[in-house]
Amino acid sequence: MNAIECKDICKRYGGFALEDVSFVLPQGCVLGLVGENGAGKSTLIRMMLGACRADSGSVNVLGSEASGGADFARVKQDIGVVLDEACLPEELNAAQIGRTMKGVYARWDQQAYEGYVERFALPRNKLVKDYSRGMKMKLALAAAMSHRAKLLVLDEATGGLDPIVRDEILDLFNEFTRDETHSILLSSHIVSDLEKICDYIVFLHEGRVLMAEEKDALDEKYAVLTLLEEDAAALDPACVLRTMRSRGVVHLLIRRDRLPVGMPAGRTSIEDIMLLLTKGEALQ
Repeated sequence: MNAIECKDICKRYGGFALEDVSFVLPQGCVLGLVGENGAGKSTLIRMMLGACRADSGSVNVLGSEASGGADFARVKQDIGVVLDEACLPEELNAAQIGRTMKGVYARWDQQAYEGYVERFALPRNKLVKDYSRGMKMKLALAAAMSHRAKLLVLDEATGGLDPIVRDEILDLFNEFTRDETHSILLSSHIVSDLEKICDYIVFLHEGRVLMAEEKDALDEKYAVLTLLEEDAAALDPACVLRTMRSRGVVHLLIRRDRLPVGMPAGRTSIEDIMLLLTKGEALQ
């Protein structure tokens, strides 16, 4: 079973539109959803949580249509959510948050919650409103991971955290997905985090999917070259997907299977591929 299936999603409002968005998150995997502000990531996440509906297409989460019906209400017990704002009651402390969540989730695991609070070194009796942003995000993660969820939906959950804490959180996500029934959708602007943990990458740009690939396949499929103008001009245009000029050199996105014989190409980062896909020009 796929944890998430998005098929041919279209959604229009104001001057923005999601157009024919399709991708899947297989069970037991981590998918990174990446794109600039306003690309449509948060709208997609709201659809996955049943907070809004597509104009056309379908969103299926944990085997149920994300329509807000009775069946999906049961499925939501299996989804742990952390949005870019922690959305926790500001006048409660960590201990009170735990007691509150026990009344919300049928499978709330108080022992697991206490373990995360201790692991994150969160003060139990300090009000949430007095927490730093990083502490609020860690408390939200503790709550999201303490009701035996099968799917975590995380929108900028590592935002505002320092690199050491982010690395600790990524280790936690790796632990979570050791259970093959557990899956994670992680929306983030921090591409280096996605490269460390994700099995799949979906790149959303201006409401369209520009790339939906297995992460490990990206480096096998694409290469980025930086050449002098005269060397770039000598390449067969048929092998070049995108070009971008900068300070007398040309950056080129090329499929590795089209690289000229003998031309070396190092490892290609996801960020380099994204930059050329969005800002590069297609050869005429």
